[in-house]
Amino acid sequence: MFRIGDFSRLGQVSVRMLRHYDELGLLKPAQVDQFTDYRYYTIEQLPRLNRILALKDLGIPLEQIADLLQKDLPLEQLQHLLQSKQDELNQQLQDTQSRLNRITARLRQLEQEGQPSVYDVVIKSVPACCVVSARHIVPSAAEMPQYRGMLIRQLYPWLKQQNIKPIGYEIVQYYMSEHTETDIDMEFAIAIPECPQSILEQTQAAITVYQLPGAQVASVVHSGMIHDVTQAIAALFTWIGTNGYTGSGAIREIHLFGPETVRVRDEPVVIELQIPIEPF
Repeated sequence: MFRIGDFSRLGQVSVRMLRHYDELGLLKPAQVDQFTDYRYYTIEQLPRLNRILALKDLGIPLEQIADLLQKDLPLEQLQHLLQSKQDELNQQLQDTQSRLNRITARLRQLEQEGQPSVYDVVIKSVPACCVVSARHIVPSAAEMPQYRGMLIRQLYPWLKQQNIKPIGYEIVQYYMSEHTETDIDMEFAIAIPECPQSILEQTQAAITVYQLPGAQVASVVHSGMIHDVTQAIAALFTWIGTNGYTGSGAIREIHLFGPETVRVRDEPVVIELQIPIEPF
């Protein structure tokens, strides 16, 4: 039998936490002296203490640990619980990285305030081209990578099945009349050489082949980290507004770096942003 202080040193946990575990029913003393209220523990209780500490280290709340130990869950259910916790932590990591990226972009923006824009906007005419596309309403901006990946997995296998080779670039279009972080109308398109009737007749419900019309556009090229592209968008809209134009179509994001499927995460990219314009 060990007094609580000795068991505390043996298990590498404070006396205060041992008392807290007792209150929660996680680890009750093997014996409590009825005269002195001294708590005593046995060496056989050490594995249970270690399991509590291990589950706590994984981020599982003590109340849930108590339930787990009481039910003595089968291995499969414990694996499912840990998988859920892993998914939760991965999402937290993604949210934190996204917030860090926004902070970094904001710091760069602050450094550039009062200085000439690093983006050169030009007006040009872009010809019509045939595209194969898939369109979806993305629930939130945070889910954009997931939905872009889903559309890519639809388009490229379909092109391979039809024995069609893309002509070198992807076009992502955002159909937004105003800025929004939710319910984003997004289309992922891949330029192809032509739109023969034989292809149009084989178009699936989720995939569309059509002629993307030509337009006069305001264009800017962003070369850098993908999370800084918002600065290029802001520069583009600022130029349009101060030069007597208005946007007249979806924002086009042209991937000059190649297919998104081969992009290396956290490496610089080259993207052209286009907005169809007309005089204000």
